[in-house]
Amino acid sequence: MIEAVSCGGVVIFRGKILLLYKNYRNRYEGWVLPKGTVEEGEEYSETALREVKEETGATAHIIKYVGKTNYSFNTSYDVVDKDVHWYLMMADSYYSKPQKEEFFCDSGYYKYHEAYHLLKFPNEKQILQDAYSEYQELRRLGMWDSRLKV
Repeated sequence: MIEAVSCGGVVIFRGKILLLYKNYRNRYEGWVLPKGTVEEGEEYSETALREVKEETGATAHIIKYVGKTNYSFNTSYDVVDKDVHWYLMMADSYYSKPQKEEFFCDSGYYKYHEAYHLLKFPNEKQILQDAYSEYQELRRLGMWDSRLKV
């Protein structure tokens, strides 16, 4: 078994969540949150910010750590067990441009309920739920627009 670590973000701008649509060889892969593999010497928060920028073109900053998900998948030669560390992030605009090299063919910001139903994977739905609850609480406290790390 191979153990791997990725990091990603639940990116929000004006209450809407940034999603990516993956389509590999004209096969539906689904809507996902931006995430990617930790590079050597990188902090998890650095990975999350880099991957959001690379995969979506969006400029964002971290508000707070949300949590970790885990899943496994098979490759032709082994089983990969992957931990993904997630951060709540604030984007600076609605701008996004999907990274074609990673087979993302669309991206955009969606209302919470749209994003929740579009997401393909249950663990990403759960992390969206957790992150959006944090976002709502920060807004309620008047802390969302302060650009302060919580």
